[in-house]
Amino acid sequence: MVATFGSSCHGAGRQMSRRKAKKSIKGATLREQLEAQGVVVRAGSMKGLAEEAPFAYKDVEAVVNVVEAAGVARKVVRVEPIAVIKG
Repeated sequence: MVATFGSSCHGAGRQMSRRKAKKSIKGATLREQLEAQGVVVRAGSMKGLAEEAPFAYKDVEAVVNVVEAAGVARKVVRVEPIAVIKG
């Protein structure tokens, strides 16, 4: 409580800037890749989609392991997202 004010991370966080992500992949290409994995994609723009490429984020498993090892939180369940809304 003292170290974190009772708070923990709410996501993995970015490892790549939005600009770099957009330079790394075209939105249309990412859409094709995601849809090939069975992910339904609805995006306001292809540039906006490219910004949110999965590889632009840290590995959530590694982040959760660090948080648990630091004693900030403990793992209780693993969930899979069914939707992502950016706004």
